[in-house]
Amino acid sequence: MNATANVKKLSKVIRKRDDKSSALANHEIMTLAVYLLGGESGRVDTEDAAMKANDLAPGRFTWRKYPDQINIENVRTFLKDATRAKNGAFLIGSGRQGWLLTEKGLVFARERVGALERADLSRERLSQQDRKWRRTERSRMLGEDALTRFREGGAAAVSRREAEAFFHVDDYVVGKARERKVLRIVNTFSDDPDLGAAVVALAKVVRGK
Repeated sequence: MNATANVKKLSKVIRKRDDKSSALANHEIMTLAVYLLGGESGRVDTEDAAMKANDLAPGRFTWRKYPDQINIENVRTFLKDATRAKNGAFLIGSGRQGWLLTEKGLVFARERVGALERADLSRERLSQQDRKWRRTERSRMLGEDALTRFREGGAAAVSRREAEAFFHVDDYVVGKARERKVLRIVNTFSDDPDLGAAVVALAKVVRGK
């Protein structure tokens, strides 16, 4: 089944969900759109998210008077809603920086996509740049001292400075910029057989948890 057919299948499922208690909210559809566009490891543009969301739920994000045109301001609002704690904090980002799934958002998207009649949804293929980033980062982290120390003595054996080097951040990378870098690595490599355990544990060290 090709990607177009999969999107049509999911949109059909969404439209059929008559039970309001289980229907997808607008910010949840945006989360799924970002996920399907590769938003666990790469930033997704607002306009791309708008197009994908409209594919998933045709007409929900368009103007009433002009149903063939997407209301981009509403899309921005719903994307922002997906960043709020009361809505699950599924995304991080902005219109300028793009949108990235949080760990909670990635879990939500994977679970919800799989629950929708077990729809076999094809995702956007990784760009050459993203594939290169994954290869480079994986190779780099496998060579970090933090990984060796973690394997020998767990997270307690790794200093905060070593954990930061593992995630390629330093004192100059702070706030949301730091969280985006950590999230990108956690979302991409938490299931990696060689890196996953270290990535999850050392992310807590970097975040000060």
